[in-house]
Amino acid sequence: MQIITPNYILTPKTLLSNKSVAFDKTVQKIASLQELKNDYPDAKITTLKKNSLLMPGLINAHVHLEFSANKTNLKYGDFMTWLYSVIENREELVNNCDTKCMSKAINSMLESGITTFGAVSSYGMDLQSCAEAKQNIVFFNELIGSQANMADALFTDFRTRLDASKAIKKNNFYAGVAIHSPYSVHPILIKKALKIAQKENLKLTAHFMESQAERDWLDENGGDFKRFFQELLNQHNSVSDSKEFLEYFNSKNTLLTHVVKANEEELETIASSGHTIIHCPISNRLLGNGTLNIKELNDKNIKWILATDGLSSNYKLDLFEEMKISLFMHSDAPLLEFAKALIDSVTINAANALELNTGEIAEGKNADMLILDLDNEPTDELAVHLILHRYNISKVYINGKLEKGN
Repeated sequence: MQIITPNYILTPKTLLSNKSVAFDKTVQKIASLQELKNDYPDAKITTLKKNSLLMPGLINAHVHLEFSANKTNLKYGDFMTWLYSVIENREELVNNCDTKCMSKAINSMLESGITTFGAVSSYGMDLQSCAEAKQNIVFFNELIGSQANMADALFTDFRTRLDASKAIKKNNFYAGVAIHSPYSVHPILIKKALKIAQKENLKLTAHFMESQAERDWLDENGGDFKRFFQELLNQHNSVSDSKEFLEYFNSKNTLLTHVVKANEEELETIASSGHTIIHCPISNRLLGNGTLNIKELNDKNIKWILATDGLSSNYKLDLFEEMKISLFMHSDAPLLEFAKALIDSVTINAANALELNTGEIAEGKNADMLILDLDNEPTDELAVHLILHRYNISKVYINGKLEKGN
């Protein structure tokens, strides 16, 4: 048992002061230091310096690690330009990112306070790095392939990767399923994968309506994807439309990434199905896909969270940076209210979306915690200041174990 005594504790609803936290793998009790000493006389006590803030560890629900070698290889500014550059450089990027490369990306997330992440894995090459990571992991095995004649081979490969991830025996490692997108996965494959996800209660995610190219292809079998599918896959029609795609997920809550180009009907379906949208502002900007309409999501009571996406469409895997970009991108949102929502989106709301027992400093929750060294006593504007200022993260605890700091 340990007892930690910060100056302040950030909870979803309030800022506590003059309280301490007793914890092992989970938070056991929040009370005065003297009360905790009486309850746990043998506990190790850590007293933190002035203006220390204890807050939940951050949760990055959507990241691709297998392209972490990218820095200047890919082209930005337009989705199709980026996609062609990915295809052109894919072999080099994948070959140049070994386990050490992916572990470096994972460690960079730890340094920036990310204690849980969702790895969307296309090839399974990141499995070892994720299995060895200190963080809590949801390992989403991605299924992709729009050609019916390849369905059996693609599904066999997917199933092999899924079984390998399920064989990882760690308390904080969870296997999941990722359906790449409505334009890139044949309905035969989707139905088979969803049957497994439902039967085994696996966590589920998919990309949806990221670009105008996707919108035009699904609606009209036209737009920028027309040439792409004809030349590369000899395919002249989309394998499904967006309505059909969303219907597949009616019976299981799903994390839908991007959703920048969704229409009114699709948003109504997402709302009624209880899905969560993953907002990746830096990725959307770099690929020229526009800005997610968060006000509309809030008006429709659609849940949303924030994530970084991968280094193929970002320059760092840092949720504090992602929150800052989002804060400025959504310039019409009330500043303080939106800042609080962003912090919730990478803590308690992300934990709820992933169905994990973390994301807040509360009794019974996993002891995934950060210590930030504030410059001054916090004010009512704390949420804004946490996003604007790069406060030092002096300690990181994951499941009660100190993984950064001393």
